[in-house]
Amino acid sequence: MTTPALPTLELAQMPALAELFRMFLAGKHLNRIVEPTLWAELERHESSYTTLFAALGFNLCIDRRGFAWFHGTENNSSINKLNRHLALLFMIIFDAKANSGESLTRFLDWHIDRQWLAEIHEQNREMLEAEDISLDNLTDLLGRANTLGFVMTKPSGWRLLSAVYRYLDKFEELANEIRADDDANIIILKDDSDDASQEEE
Repeated sequence: MTTPALPTLELAQMPALAELFRMFLAGKHLNRIVEPTLWAELERHESSYTTLFAALGFNLCIDRRGFAWFHGTENNSSINKLNRHLALLFMIIFDAKANSGESLTRFLDWHIDRQWLAEIHEQNREMLEAEDISLDNLTDLLGRANTLGFVMTKPSGWRLLSAVYRYLDKFEELANEIRADDDANIIILKDDSDDASQEEE
């Protein structure tokens, strides 16, 4: 099978190639607000990067909300465990913010500090302990999330980055599926109730 080739001149016009490849290969995300120069470089030569990485067997995904990553490189057990724990971390963060009336789509404006993290850990202690996640583990998870480009570490805490949309999208997809199932069950119950009423008549 032949793979697409890029002209040498085009490669020469991609000065961030090595840096981007190392970043994506390590499972990290490129975020527009954190690395604006690299983001501009990626956008400027998007088709070239996409074609080259595809030729190397990698699926470069670029989300217009401001982040990019290699999709499908997370297949070993340790990565899957980390992914599960990050999903749990972001789930309890979104749940706590939703319960306090904040819009989930404004998560880029949220500031997370250790005191608030301790509060949501206490609120979700049973679920977190089932995964052997202590408060210190949550802090460590945010450190890993920083390394992977999901959050930015600040002097007084953490700030979520646009790459977290990957998790929010999944949460909303799951919520929609649950709502659809609930609606279907309500319809079934209503039909059963109507049938019972007709039988009584």
